[in-house]
Amino acid sequence: MSIRTLKTLIAVADQGSFSAAAKQVFITHAAVSQQIRALEEEWKVPLFDRSRRTPVLTPAGRALVSKAREVVAAYDNIVPSVLGNQGIEGILSLGAVPTTLTGLVPLAVSKLKRDYPALHVVVVPGLTTTLIQQVERGQLDLAIVSKPQFIPRNLVWYDLAEEVLELLASIEAEGRDPVQLLENSPFIRFSRQAVVGSLIETWLQENKIIVRETMELESLEAISSMVYYNLGVSIAPRTCVAASNALPLKHLPLGRGKGLSRMLGCISRADSVRIRAIDETNVRLAATIREGQRPLLQRSMRTPPKEKRKRSTK
Repeated sequence: MSIRTLKTLIAVADQGSFSAAAKQVFITHAAVSQQIRALEEEWKVPLFDRSRRTPVLTPAGRALVSKAREVVAAYDNIVPSVLGNQGIEGILSLGAVPTTLTGLVPLAVSKLKRDYPALHVVVVPGLTTTLIQQVERGQLDLAIVSKPQFIPRNLVWYDLAEEVLELLASIEAEGRDPVQLLENSPFIRFSRQAVVGSLIETWLQENKIIVRETMELESLEAISSMVYYNLGVSIAPRTCVAASNALPLKHLPLGRGKGLSRMLGCISRADSVRIRAIDETNVRLAATIREGQRPLLQRSMRTPPKEKRKRSTK
């Protein structure tokens, strides 16, 4: 038995097949099968039920995978545990929902890189459900996501900020009543595959608001552009850190029924070997949010100087 073999076993458990595990650990399908067979012979227990088309872990196999994770984590943490801050280096894979990519993420990562220049941060965009699955499988070290209804027991959640959802409308749109704007304007929907999109759909149904849907987009930047050109209205989170290229829009409180918001946070594996790097990342994310938050009145309907001059010449 070797650490490499244990990592192969964990990869099969996480990826769900020998072929996918082979790609993750950069060996052939045959080599994966050979390593698993060797473990079964050494431990004298079947690890997978091979009566099915896709191998499934046996009860003993699941227990041994859990122990294998502990052994691999302890092995990987030998050097970082004695090097102090010098151990925060290498590659840190960070997942992030699209709404954080133009404000929170670049600012926080720049702080992290300033303090730990030997740490290389790889940012992977995605929606909450997909990113959480990637964290569970060990493909990501941590991810910034909307808080799901249920958090898997092997994952750790860290609150970052509560973001209120608001109506976005063009400066040229007439009126400031959010319900009238929703009922009388084309609706640019936040993707229902995202947690935020699901929250919005539930709120619309609870308040019996019927909208005329014209688009369904994942990116807040894309939604804002469509709204800016008066192609419709939308509902989206008021980001805890403003984007550097934010467009001048009407930001209107929804003002009906129970307030609508989403909790933004970081999620990671409880047994992650990168726990110190993850903790340092969370600290800088929180600091960036504290520095970047501004009162709503300062953020709403702000028009950059160039835009003001441009409009005044018309």
